[in-house]
Amino acid sequence: MPRSIKYLSVIKCPICKYKKEEKMPADSCQIVYECVECNARLKAKAGDCCVFCSYGSVPCPIVQRRGKH
Repeated sequence: MPRSIKYLSVIKCPICKYKKEEKMPADSCQIVYECVECNARLKAKAGDCCVFCSYGSVPCPIVQRRGKH
């Protein structure tokens, strides 16, 4: 039975620790994210496809479909 794909993830800024729930793109990777609290520009870590895989509570939908995280 296939798992249901989650489209919401809580992204946590590694600089100021601010957390915000965000809707993830369904079929693309978001490489850059700007923290709404401290304005830091977060970029995906090496080896991760996007900022949600690096800093989110849930990996992006593309990775979820692959079953990698």
